[in-house]
Amino acid sequence: MTLTYIFHSSFALDTGTCILLFDYWMDPAAVVSRLLPSDKPMYVFASHFHEDHFNREIFSWKEGRQANTFYILSKDIWKHRRARREEADVWLAKGGSWQDDNLRVTATGSTDSGVSWVIETGGRRFFHAGDLNNWYARFLTDDYRGGTIYSPEFGMEVDPGREEKRYLGELKDIRKVADSFDLVMFPVDSRVGNGYTRGARQFIGQFRVGMFVPMHFVVGGFESAWRMKEFTDAQGIGFWDIACEGDVLEL
Repeated sequence: MTLTYIFHSSFALDTGTCILLFDYWMDPAAVVSRLLPSDKPMYVFASHFHEDHFNREIFSWKEGRQANTFYILSKDIWKHRRARREEADVWLAKGGSWQDDNLRVTATGSTDSGVSWVIETGGRRFFHAGDLNNWYARFLTDDYRGGTIYSPEFGMEVDPGREEKRYLGELKDIRKVADSFDLVMFPVDSRVGNGYTRGARQFIGQFRVGMFVPMHFVVGGFESAWRMKEFTDAQGIGFWDIACEGDVLEL
């Protein structure tokens, strides 16, 4: 089984029997063009409508692959009119599930738009977080006593304590579906500011994880994502220190 980093939050996971491709945006290393000739079934996931997680280019991949390409998309993509209903094989919102002979998919929650994904195939379980994260962690300092704080990044007042409770609530809901994962793909985004690993640390504190893979770190760069390795090492969890677009991890 191999995992290939495409860009941002996009990965291709070749399980041996099928290919799972997540949250395509762009492809600097031309990974997808090498995958399309495969005769394995390809399942294309998009967690939400934001342009850095969904690109309509994915629909062109079906040409020449006939029934071997399946589109499993979050319902918010359709609701925001980024795709037509007939363009996806499966539309899922939080709590929805779907399966065929190769895999079972459950859509779990997010603290942004859309969903996250729990996928079971070949006796293994994978998690792709989409934009699920503790996005306001920078404000949760030792002197925070509750209430709202102005966020210059978003130009609005936010309640970081409430947002963290919402995030932890989503983790609680995911635990009702699964409490362990062989592989987790999760945001480690330095734009959050101080404490940008907090959401990921909270995740691995609540789930048994075999391999942790950072994503959504394009602005901060690869080395910013490697900061998470200290915490995965402390728990005996594998960590992929991705080095470049097109990098491949043998699992």
